[in-house]
Amino acid sequence: MASLSTVTPATGRAPAARRGPATTTRGGWEGIALRVLEFVAYPALAGCALLLLCLGVVTWLPALAAAAHALQQWRTDGRARPFLGTLDTFGNYWRRLWRHALVSTAVGVVLVANIVFLAARPGYPAMALLALHAGLILVLVPYHLALAVAAARDPVGDAGRWGRDALLFTFASPGRGLSLLAAVVAVPVVAAPLALGPLLLGATLPLLLGLRLADAGQPPVDSQPATPPASRSRYEDRTG
Repeated sequence: MASLSTVTPATGRAPAARRGPATTTRGGWEGIALRVLEFVAYPALAGCALLLLCLGVVTWLPALAAAAHALQQWRTDGRARPFLGTLDTFGNYWRRLWRHALVSTAVGVVLVANIVFLAARPGYPAMALLALHAGLILVLVPYHLALAVAAARDPVGDAGRWGRDALLFTFASPGRGLSLLAAVVAVPVVAAPLALGPLLLGATLPLLLGLRLADAGQPPVDSQPATPPASRSRYEDRTG
């Protein structure tokens, strides 16, 4: 009877299983404590790199995508390099997302300025416009998180496809968008007792939630061998 286990021809041994973020060699309370520390330390390290890259102001969106990619690599392949991984992949996402980042930054500045202006104006028209602007912000926040998640799961894609995937992720299933929005609100409150907790974890923990929600829908694209866009069709022809 043929063996049910997969054996590599070169070594005659079964290949090592992929290491996920929750993999640990210890059991009991020690293992649980290590897992909890991992889920705090690694997102905090990615958040530190994210804050560093955001000093460029308009660099926040590519930095968000780079942090999401580093967290995705940690989740799927066990690559515990959230800080350096974010810095390494930032250039790749900057080249694809800088236009989107400029537009989003300009829109955000206009919305915040209008909210400050309308908050000082009495009357029902001002209140209605204020509610409209607040609603737009509540829509844009989960959309941009979903955009970073889509970019992390498909690192060889382009901004147009990431934007379409983010729209589907956020609005095709309202529960996912609401979950991201709830995480954005809840994480800073929960992390407030930690020093710099809201700054380091305020974006990365919602990203982790977004990656988990996306994986529940379909496997990540970067679980396949990464090929440049120009050669993807040839790769699909060989493997199809």
